[in-house]
Amino acid sequence: MEVTVIGTGYVGLVVGSCLAEGGNRVTCADIDADKIAQLNSGEISIYEPGLDRLVSHNLSSGRLRFTTDVGEGVRTADAIFIAVGTPPGEDGSANLSFVLEAARTIGDHIRPNTVVIMKSTVPVGTSELVRSEIALRTETPFYICSNPEFLKEGDAVGDFMYPDRVVCGVDADETRSRMEEIYEPFVRSGNPFIFMDISSAEMTKYAANSMLATRISFMNQIAELCEKTGADVEMVRRGIGSDKRIGPSFLYAGTGYGGSCFPKDIQALIQTADDFGVDLKVLRAVHESNDRQKTVLIRKIRSRFGDDLSGMRFSIWGLAFKPETDDMRAAPSLTVVKALLEAGATVCAHDPVAMSVAREFYLKDTIDYGEDEYETLTGSDGLVITTEWLQNRRPDWSVVSKRMAQRIIFDGRNIFDPMRMESLGFEYYSIGRHQVGSTVQQARSGADAGSSDSFKSDNG
Repeated sequence: MEVTVIGTGYVGLVVGSCLAEGGNRVTCADIDADKIAQLNSGEISIYEPGLDRLVSHNLSSGRLRFTTDVGEGVRTADAIFIAVGTPPGEDGSANLSFVLEAARTIGDHIRPNTVVIMKSTVPVGTSELVRSEIALRTETPFYICSNPEFLKEGDAVGDFMYPDRVVCGVDADETRSRMEEIYEPFVRSGNPFIFMDISSAEMTKYAANSMLATRISFMNQIAELCEKTGADVEMVRRGIGSDKRIGPSFLYAGTGYGGSCFPKDIQALIQTADDFGVDLKVLRAVHESNDRQKTVLIRKIRSRFGDDLSGMRFSIWGLAFKPETDDMRAAPSLTVVKALLEAGATVCAHDPVAMSVAREFYLKDTIDYGEDEYETLTGSDGLVITTEWLQNRRPDWSVVSKRMAQRIIFDGRNIFDPMRMESLGFEYYSIGRHQVGSTVQQARSGADAGSSDSFKSDNG
C-alpha cells in the first residue's frame, strides 16, 4: 500500500518507519527542510531504541522516503496519516493549527477514496473539523479515521510492531477494510483490533493517558501519607498491585510524571470538559498533585540542609523524564535543578542520552555535566536521582563514597533498598519509605542532627 505520513516528529517517524518495515511504501513528509535532509542521510534527531535501525534499513530498501513536498506525498497515497504536533495553548487546550494546515494541503491534492487517518492526539470533534476542512477544498470522495497512538517513549517501536490493542474510529466499511489491511501484519498475535465511532476513539486516547496519570498521582499521595504514618509505599504497592482488579502497572511512587503526553493530554481533556460544561475535578487534582510532587526532592533537601544552599554542590543522575529517551519535556529534573540553583547551589549532572538536549535546549551552561555518573560526584554534598536509568541501579559504592563530600542520597525513584544503603554508611531519603542514615538515627535518639561533619571526614 502507498502510505504517506505528514509530520516527522516522534509519532510520525515511528509510524512511518514501522509501516515501511511491514511492507508498505511509505512517504514521510515535513516542511522542515533541515530535518528532511538529515533523515534522508539516515540520521534521526530523537533517541528511541531501534528506530535508527528501522529508518536506515527501510531507506536502503526503498520502502521509506522523506520529502518536503507534502502535496506530492498526498497525491500518491492510498492512506494518509496526520501525525503533526498539537502543543498546548495558554489555556491548556490543544493547538490544532498544524492539524488544520495539514488538512488544507490534503484537500488540495487528495486522490479519490483515500483514507485520512488522524494519528495526532486531538480533542473530540477534531476529525470532523478535518473532514470539513478537506471538503471545503475538494469534491473528491475520501474517508476519515481516528487511530490514536499508544506509544511509550523508550519502547515505541515495540509498541507499534506488537501492539496490545489497535483502536480505530470509523464511519464506513471501506475505512474499516483499509485499516485492517494496514495493521494486519502487526496484530497476528490476536491482540484486539477495536473498532468504534470516531468520537469514542478520540476520547479513548485522552482517557487512557488520564487514567495512567491518575494512578501515578494517587500513589505519590499515598507515599506522602506512608512517610507520615511509618508505612512503606513499596510494600503497599505490592499489596494492592497483586489485586487483579488493580494490577501492578503505574503504581510506582516517584517525583511525578513528565514528558510530552501526560501533562499536555490532561490539560487538554480538562479544557474540553470545560467547553462542554463538565468539571473534571479528579483530573484537576491529578494535575495539581503532580505539580507538587515535582518538588518533593527539593522539600527533602531543604528539610535536611535548610533553604540556603549557598556553597553546596549536588549531583544529578538522570535528566530525561524517564529512561530510554532523551525527552526532557516537563521532566522533574528541571524543577529540581532550577530550585537548587535558585537556592545558591551548584549542580553537576549526567544522563546517558539526554546531555546534548539539556545543553542545547533546557539547562545550557547553567550547570556542569559529568562524562559519566561518577564524575558528577566529586565534592558533592548530595546525590539526587531523578531518572531510573538501568546503569545507575548497581553503582560501585566504594567509588561513590570516596568521591562525595557527604554521603547523602535523595532517591526520587526508589531504586535502592533503604537498609542496604544504611549498611553502606549512607544517609538515604526516598519516596514513601523509611529515611535511614546516621543523621536520621541521631534525630530519633534526640541527638543533634544538624551537623553533617561525620559524613565529610572519610569521603574525599
